[in-house]
Amino acid sequence: MVAIIKTGHSIRSIFNYNENKVSIGDAQCIAEGNYPMDSDQMSSVFKLNFLLKQLELNENVTRNSVHISLNFDPSETGLSKEKLTEIAKLYMTKIGFGSQPYLVYQHHDAGHPHIHIVSIKVKADGKRIDMQNIGKNQSETARKEIENLFGLVKAENSLKKKSFEILAIPTGKIQYGKIQSKKAIANVLSAVLSSYSYSSLPELNAVLGQYNVYADRGSENSRIFKANGLVYRILNPQGKPIGVPIKASDFYFKPTLKFLEEKFKSNKVKSTSHSKRIRNLIDLALLNKKTTLGDLTKALEKQGISIVLRTNAEGILYGITYVDHTTKSVFNGSSLGKEYSAKAIQERCEARTPKITFLGVKMPVNENQNQPISNSTITQLINDLIQTEYVGNYLPNALKKKRKKRKRKGQSDNR
Repeated sequence: MVAIIKTGHSIRSIFNYNENKVSIGDAQCIAEGNYPMDSDQMSSVFKLNFLLKQLELNENVTRNSVHISLNFDPSETGLSKEKLTEIAKLYMTKIGFGSQPYLVYQHHDAGHPHIHIVSIKVKADGKRIDMQNIGKNQSETARKEIENLFGLVKAENSLKKKSFEILAIPTGKIQYGKIQSKKAIANVLSAVLSSYSYSSLPELNAVLGQYNVYADRGSENSRIFKANGLVYRILNPQGKPIGVPIKASDFYFKPTLKFLEEKFKSNKVKSTSHSKRIRNLIDLALLNKKTTLGDLTKALEKQGISIVLRTNAEGILYGITYVDHTTKSVFNGSSLGKEYSAKAIQERCEARTPKITFLGVKMPVNENQNQPISNSTITQLINDLIQTEYVGNYLPNALKKKRKKRKRKGQSDNR
């Protein structure tokens, strides 16, 4: 089992996200905790208002909502609603939310069984629940106990959580209506925004582009740009936007420009070991080899690093970004050093003419045939090397007049 905990500023958005899933048949509200009646007896308005009323007890808690997903191994398709309800109840108790009101939703829109739990951080007495390091501490302890108690596949044995990592979106399979596009984009954003280290919008787009998603601010003269807005788009295989753009504020976790700018600040300081790994792999790929940019791209891909090139309207390369999927770090080329910038990499990857050495002189090789140049050319080069150079003002030493030695100041002729 893999547990993912997220907090937010709007319980309404998180609640609506899950209820919208229910309305389109992708989810079902299967249980509740600490509500006055069963989930199937409550209207959606009552469910939400019950949470909102308790939040009013402490309006100083701005990040007041909690959204948890419990993900199970793809092989565990036989988990009943009753067992999922028990798991959710025990998990909430173990992490300190046992007395909080919460709703449990079973989702059917992924390749593995999973449930979502919606709750709040304000207690019935108005106090705030401290969630610092809850994922590493309480959640990990709860996860392991639940796996043993219910005989679940352990997260450590589930390919180290790889079953729940995102894969590239096959845009050809997406039905280009707003709901389908939003679902696809949300899946990517949910995984990328919290796991990769990016410090600018171009760096983020370098990652999102691997999954055919693009964060777009619009042109500088556009209304969305002037209003500091942001939309997300699906890209086709050629990297062109397709389908309906989705406003950042339409997603329940609000991946707006303001949200991203906070992430940019926190991600400014990046691990030097991560940058060193990329530099070393680039240098190794270019070491004593006639390597093209395509060859370099393939070599780095084998090491889990994607190269993202930025070109202008004329097709001229002006920028390069490296996305390391192993360390989840993103680096603009120039930030690694001048020799890793777009211009330098282009120069380092240019087809270098092989050479042979003859009489201590390196001579070019015919690139097309990979053979030394013709004998006539070699002969000409040899003649150039051994030919006596005529210098018009040459004068033998014997004919040169001897210079008089200048007397040093205070020096006598008598020694």
